[in-house]
Amino acid sequence: MAGTAVAGTTVAGTTVAGTTVAGTTVAEVMAELVALEDPKARAVNERHGDDHGVNLGQLRAIAKRLKAQQDLARQLWETDDTAARLLALLICRPKAFERDELDVMLREARTPKVHDWLVNYVVKKNPHSEELRIAWFADLDPVVASAGWALTTERVAKKPEGLDLAGLLDVIEAEMKDAPDRLQWAMNNCLAQIGIEHPEHRPRAIDIGERLHVLEDYPTPPNCTSPFAPIWITEMVRRQDAP
Repeated sequence: MAGTAVAGTTVAGTTVAGTTVAGTTVAEVMAELVALEDPKARAVNERHGDDHGVNLGQLRAIAKRLKAQQDLARQLWETDDTAARLLALLICRPKAFERDELDVMLREARTPKVHDWLVNYVVKKNPHSEELRIAWFADLDPVVASAGWALTTERVAKKPEGLDLAGLLDVIEAEMKDAPDRLQWAMNNCLAQIGIEHPEHRPRAIDIGERLHVLEDYPTPPNCTSPFAPIWITEMVRRQDAP
């Protein structure tokens, strides 16, 4: 679709200087995101480390309208704007990214929400996910390593064949208590999933949680399950066993 662009023009189905083949420019999308900015939402998000003020429901509505647009997604990512990057992750084609491209993107993901959406919405659906899981798991950057643990937790729950679950518990037992916050959270998730999904490891998983006390005092709203592993494991198993 040809047309006049704010930041460039479309040429014979290609992308030039910020314009997509669908006729939507980065500048147009950014203007829409600016118009949706809510100072109160930004204040809430900033308390969780996310520097944007766009309601996520509105962001998903924009993504639904735009549909999948890989070129536009890449351009939005390059803006380094958090709301734009979240939108990029909703309209991209997860399988279209190369391994090294995803590695760079993860290291550029400054905020927790962008990091989480990148891992959960894109990397988990990408053919390089297992290779990245192994590489990130051993990374010296704790935020990068947390992505490796998140992908490992996915395998613990859905495809545990070949994983050394006892070895994972060894690492968790030795390192989780003193790990930086985001890495600690990811390791705790893995601990809980091992306990929930694998009965043979459940007593040890609960014991590790009880001895380390990680997230024991985490504020939990009513009708929500505590992330403290012994409580989390016990409650999820109870639900699984309920008639």
